[in-house]
Parts: sequence; structure tokens; C-alpha cells
Amino acid sequence: MKLGIIANINRPHAKSVVERVVKWCHENKQDFFLAEDLSGISAQALPLLPREELPKKCNYIISMGGDGTMLASARLVGTAEVPILGINIGSLGFLTEQTPQDLELSLKRLQNGNFKLEKRIILEATCERQKFYALNDFVIDKGSISRMISLSLSANGDYICSYNADGLIIASPTGSTAYSLAVGGPILNPKMQAMIASPIAPHSLASRPLIFPADDLLDIKIEFSHEYAILTADGQVDTKLPTGTTVTVRVADHSVRLIRFPENSFYSVLRSKLHWGVLPKRSDE
Repeated sequence: MKLGIIANINRPHAKSVVERVVKWCHENKQDFFLAEDLSGISAQALPLLPREELPKKCNYIISMGGDGTMLASARLVGTAEVPILGINIGSLGFLTEQTPQDLELSLKRLQNGNFKLEKRIILEATCERQKFYALNDFVIDKGSISRMISLSLSANGDYICSYNADGLIIASPTGSTAYSLAVGGPILNPKMQAMIASPIAPHSLASRPLIFPADDLLDIKIEFSHEYAILTADGQVDTKLPTGTTVTVRVADHSVRLIRFPENSFYSVLRSKLHWGVLPKRSDE
């Protein structure tokens, strides 16, 4: 087993958590590489690699931070599909379920093969001969201009509708609990094969989120924008879209494989992270 270690060093206690992983690897004689941006965590010489080299050299990626770090790790792994174990040293941690308290136990379970791999679909967006990938979602919005844009949506060449709105979210089942949820989209089990189109503040009483099967090809055309619209992948990578641009979104040929432990079901995470189904307290309690 060879581990690749990625961490958001700006998170509180990140340095000490990374040091614990390094210590565990030494004590258990496990090979590892740190992403080279972690070189300052220790005075001792540690094995370092550029982030983009880690999926080529390692059997597993340990991603420590919040959900943003996990999303970046998923795009980094790409077609290599190296399994990722998320350790939450951020805030919500919907994707990074394990905590620093579980760290050594989680690593031991990984070493012993006591885990399951959960495949999640990746979305692929193509525009202007560029390709982008996202685990959560693609957002097409108006950018910094406080005026609506006009979009049209088609599936497999079949026109569906047009939107005058602040934008449109195309989310995966994994992303159904992120921005799409905030604008009224449905929650899907992350193991499902589907896409969700959720309009952002549509100027209509008849615009609702739509769910599409995984083999559909979605085309979103920028019919009008006062300057340009913005395409953003997972809230981290963006590009400008002039009026007339068409963005094609599909399910990618590769997926991301997340390391899961049996006690962390999707529904238990819903209850613990989003307080799903919590009943209001009675006045006499």
C-alpha cells in the first residue's frame, strides 16, 4: 500500500493531523508521498511529489480538509480512479465523513482492507473545445452583473425550455446536497446514475428542477447575457461564456471511487450533517 497525502494546510490543526498520518506510516512501515505544498510541515526530509503525480504513484489518496479539498482531489485523480479517503478537518464535511478522532483507526482499516468502495459519477462539460469535470455540479450564472441571463436547455437535441434567471445548476447525485439543494432541488442517493437541472432564481412560477437519466446529453445555450456568463466546476474552476455559447454536459466515462466504512451510510450522514427529519421540540419538553 502506498498513500498519497493531500491536505488544506490553511485549516485549523491541519499540520498536526498531517503529522499524525506521517507518524502512522512510519510506525506501520507504509510507503507514502506528501503533496509538495506540504513540505513545510516538518524539519525532517519527507517524500514529496507534485499533486498531479500522486495518482500515478499511489494506491490510495488521503484527502484532508473540507468538501472543497475532496472535490479538488476527485478532479485531480481523474481517469486514474485511485480510491480516496476523506478526513474532515473543515466545517460541514459532507464528503469527508471521517474525523481526526478516527484517523489512526481509519488508516488501519484501510491497511487491512476493511472498507468498501463507492462509485460516484463525474460530470463532463464541453464548451469552446474545452473540457471540464465536476463531482458536485456545474453552475452557469450571470457572474458579477446583477441582471438576469437568458438560457435554453435541450436534452439529446430535443428543446425543453428557456429560462430568464440568475443561472442554472447541473448537478450529479453527489452534488444534490450542495448548491442544487439550496435552490430547491431534490436529494438523490449519491449512488444513482442521473443529472439534475436546477434553475437559480427563475423569473417564472412554472420553473422547477428536472432529473435526467445518466445517458442523456444536455445542451445549455447562452441566449443573452449583458457581458458574459460564467461556467464554474465544483465552485473552483471557471471560464467565461459569451452570448451564443453552448455548453454540453454529460456523465463522464470515468468515475470517482470513495472509501467508505459500513457505519457511515448516506442516510446517517443526512441525519447528522443536515439534521434530516429532526422533529420540532414540543413546548413542554
